[in-house]
This record gives sequence, C-alpha cells and structure tokens, in this order.
Amino acid sequence: MTHIVRTVDRAGAKLHKKEVIEACTVIETPPVVVVGIVGYIETPRGLRALTTVWAEHLSDQLKRRFYKNWVNSKKKAFAKYSAKYKDGAKSITLQLNRIKKYCTVVRVLVHTQHHLLSLRQKKANLLEVQVNGGTIAQKVDFAHKNFEKEIRVGTVFGDNEMIDVIGVTKGRGYEGVTYRFGVRRLPRKTHRGLRRVGCIGAWHPAKVMWTVARSGQYGYHHRTEINKKVYRVGTGIRYEGGKNNASTAADLTEKAITPLGGFPHYGIVKDDFLLIKGCCVGPKKRPLVLRKSLLPQTNRDALEVIDLKFIDTSSKLGHGRFQTADEKAKYYFRDIKKKETKKEGK
Repeated sequence: MTHIVRTVDRAGAKLHKKEVIEACTVIETPPVVVVGIVGYIETPRGLRALTTVWAEHLSDQLKRRFYKNWVNSKKKAFAKYSAKYKDGAKSITLQLNRIKKYCTVVRVLVHTQHHLLSLRQKKANLLEVQVNGGTIAQKVDFAHKNFEKEIRVGTVFGDNEMIDVIGVTKGRGYEGVTYRFGVRRLPRKTHRGLRRVGCIGAWHPAKVMWTVARSGQYGYHHRTEINKKVYRVGTGIRYEGGKNNASTAADLTEKAITPLGGFPHYGIVKDDFLLIKGCCVGPKKRPLVLRKSLLPQTNRDALEVIDLKFIDTSSKLGHGRFQTADEKAKYYFRDIKKKETKKEGK
C-alpha cells in the first residue's frame, strides 16, 4: 500500500476543491494470454458446456496446470490436439461453427504469466472470462482472433472506474468466539474461562443453532469486495513510457511506482498495475480476480473524476524520507560535503 494526495471534485461538499490524503493499494497486473474458447448452451438445469477449443501453441507454465508431477511426467499434454491444426484445422473450424450455431454464452480461457513476477510458483492459473457485446458469431471471431495473444489490463479497465475484487482473505487459523465474532467477555470471576459464550441455547430444540457463535476457522475465506475506485491504470516499466508511472501533472519528478527498497514482502513492480482506493482482500502475492461492476454506477463518488496531485514512493520499511534514489543520494552527498568543509576549516 501507499498513499496519494488528490483534489476533491464534489460540488456542494465541504471538501470541494480541497486536497485530501488517501490510502491506496497497488495491484500488479501482468498481461494474461488467451488460450481457448468455451461455448455454453442453456438447459432446464442451467448452463452446460457444449465444446472447448484450444489454441495451437500452449506454454509449459499452462501445461503444468494439468499435471500432478511435472518433472517426472512425459510432458505430452495437448500433443495430439495441436496436431489438428496441421491438416487445415478442419476439426477446429467445425467446433467453432458449432459454438456459433448452438451456444448462447461464450467465454475465453486465459492464463496468468507467473514468470513475469518474482514468485516461486511456476504453474499458471487458468480462468474463464465471459465475452460480452455483439452477436455470438462476433464473440467467437473476437476470441479466436486473440488466440495466443496477450491482454493487458489497460484494454479492460480505465481510470475513474469502479471494479470488484474477488479473492481469499488472510488466514488466521482456529480462533475463539471473542476474536471470531466479537462476543463480549464474561465477568472476571466466571468459572471455566471468560472468553466464551455464556449460554449456547435452550434445552429445546435439543441442538445448537447455527446463529450461536462458536470457535473455528477464521480467515482464508473467499470474498468479493465491490465498488473499488480505480485511481490509475499504470504502465509497467517494461513498456515504453513506464519509467515515470508514478508522476503526476503537479509532481513532475521522474519516478516509478515502486517505493525505495521495494514493497515489503513483495519487491519491485515491473508490469502494468492498478492503483485502487483503500485496501483489498488477502496478503501479498495472493492472486486476485478483477471484474467490472455488475451494476450501473450513479453515486457521486463513483462518477467523480480523480485528479492525482502526488503519489508517495518513499520507503515503506520505516519513516520514509526520500521519494527517489537520486534525491537520497544528493541529500547525503551534501551532508558529506559539509563535513569535509568543516574538517578543512579546523
């Protein structure tokens, strides 16, 4: 996390045209690769997958997803499937036409690229993403055209947009009722402990109701947080124009989003990123799913255009003083120079 300074643009509010400091989260978003299409048909029992079409060339990091033990395997996943493309890809075209004819929902299969991040995991995450807009044929053609191509975050999300974040919260293990549900502690002289529920229910019904607080697992839960404001869709330092992705119109200092010393327990942000207001679920390095808001946004906060004045890039390992390494070097060089002149004067 870091913090930003921005000017509030909310006519009628007390903070209108005043500067505020807000906490923000930086989410690194390397491009995902499109590797397949799944077509769904509607049945009385819901959606059913009709067929799946895969791309011709699949990376090893995706193939690892289909193996329990990659090192000792023969690594022949999709070898026979990719051979279908050599004889004119007639069977592939047939399956695409089936999707166009029968399906009502089209989704693309995308996988992450962990080699772009400083993570130990080599196995890619595979995800279905629904394609919206246009006819079914246009959706299929769009998905097929993007086979084996990278999709960057800037083509999906934009500045000032409201998004939803889906992830798994930090795990806190087995916890008691006081920490887990905020149950009030019992009086000091209570027999057999005081961080517990005084009465877990009546004699009848002869069971413990689900509404009664009990100890158990806390954290590591799947959660969806809605309406996260996107303050900036940043370009990674790998790409052109990404060297100063933390600069603003009011702060022209050339600096990247990574603070001095890197983000604690994470490192350097090299790829595209999202700067969102507030926090999000989970610890560092845990994957998140970002999606567009499901409801039309009419709130004034959602429609406000964000004018960033300053993004903090000082060290997060202590009380950061300097925004860039050059600033730090110049400061200490000036101090050294002063000490040298004092010695010479003596």
